[in-house]
Amino acid sequence: MNILINLNKIKKDFFKKENIFFFIFAFIIFSFDRITKSKILNTYSENTQYINDYVNIDLIWNIGIGFGFFSTESTLFYNFISTLIGIVILSLTYFLIISEKVDKLIYAVIIGGALGNFYDRLIYKAVPDFIDLHYDNFHWFTFNVADIFISIGILIFVLRSFFVKN
Repeated sequence: MNILINLNKIKKDFFKKENIFFFIFAFIIFSFDRITKSKILNTYSENTQYINDYVNIDLIWNIGIGFGFFSTESTLFYNFISTLIGIVILSLTYFLIISEKVDKLIYAVIIGGALGNFYDRLIYKAVPDFIDLHYDNFHWFTFNVADIFISIGILIFVLRSFFVKN
């Protein structure tokens, strides 16, 4: 009974005006990520395209999580990780609903990026990464727009936890 009451409250809070704004913001981030990935997938092959001395477009398919960690050929492990990512997105959605405005923004940024990569995991069974930052022979991990938003959201979350007392 108590769980039903909480679910009804969450459902009611989900449709609050301020929460809708943050979900729309997350959807805009998701859409921006989809547009960039569609453009890259329709324009570039898996060959590196030189942009300048610091950035290349290098389309790779990431079957792991952020920056290629936990890459494996195991379908079972891939599905397990994808399920965990889905649960994390649902959890972040819950936290967005119950949080204060500044935290809602942080969660919306992370959710928008996470949904972009989660969509790719479901549709393509891999995430297209294409931004290759480098200096001389040193190359950072290849990443995408969703990764940028996830990283920014997590960085702000961590910095906020250090500097803001609850």
